[in-house]
Amino acid sequence: MTELRFRLNLSREEALRYYQGEASTVVTRAENGQSISFPASHIRPFVNADGVRGLFRIRFDSRHKLQSLERIGF
Repeated sequence: MTELRFRLNLSREEALRYYQGEASTVVTRAENGQSISFPASHIRPFVNADGVRGLFRIRFDSRHKLQSLERIGF
C-alpha cells in the first residue's frame, strides 16, 4: 500500500466547486514532490465554512485505487 502526505489550502469558493461537483478531480503535490490526483468527492467530509485546510494522508492500493483519505493535522 502506498501512503502519501500532502497539504490542502482551499478557499471557501474553491472548496464549494469541489463540493458541488463543478470540479471532479483534486490535483495536488505530496510532500515528497509526487503529483496526486483523486476524485473530489473524497474531500467533502473536510469542507467547512472556511474551505478545506490541513495536512492529509492518502493511501492507495497496489492498483492505485484510493483506500483512505484522512486529515492528520492542521
